[in-house]
Amino acid sequence: MNQLKPDMDGETGGRSTRAITLRQRIADQILSGALTPGSRLEEQDLADRFGVSRTPVREALKALVETGLVEIRPHRGALVAIPSRQHMHDLFEVMRELESICARYAAQRMTAAERKTLEDLHERSRQLVRDGEAEAYAALNVDFHTIIYEGTHNQALVENTAAVRRRLSPFRRAQFRLVGRLASSFAEHDAVVRAILQGDAQAAEQAMVQHIGAADVSAEEFTR
Repeated sequence: MNQLKPDMDGETGGRSTRAITLRQRIADQILSGALTPGSRLEEQDLADRFGVSRTPVREALKALVETGLVEIRPHRGALVAIPSRQHMHDLFEVMRELESICARYAAQRMTAAERKTLEDLHERSRQLVRDGEAEAYAALNVDFHTIIYEGTHNQALVENTAAVRRRLSPFRRAQFRLVGRLASSFAEHDAVVRAILQGDAQAAEQAMVQHIGAADVSAEEFTR
């Protein structure tokens, strides 16, 4: 039995946390090819495999339907479904627009304390890139973008951007397994950070456009 280990935040307590961790594990197996397109995802089989009850499995599969990695078919249940390239591009197109707005507003509105937090987190990720720590970098990458969202001081924008990001999260995590992607992602982040710290809204917006565009290209590896 492959017991469910702590998630990237080091927590295992609570049904919700188990579902999030399980969702990530299942997504990784789909994107790596361990779970092939069209294969059935039986709740009990997954529960036995990861040593959990069926409740977090059900929650995880429901969340994965939103990403396009899983589909529910009448009389067949949950199946692995890799999204089309066009569908993925459409989502990244929306993501690019939302995140570029976030970067622009963050450059204009972030407090000094928020800028320092962003800068410190960016520097922490530098060593992860040097060490090739893809999983740890992926976790820090979520924090990096979240800080920028929050720096807009626009809750409606934060909520909408986060909602689209959740749909793309398995692909944005998987890209860091690609050769050279950690280093290029860090360089893209660096351009965003420098622009925000300088209060250059236009440069921050453009740097984020380029960053999400690069993530879009990387995601081609995981589409059909």
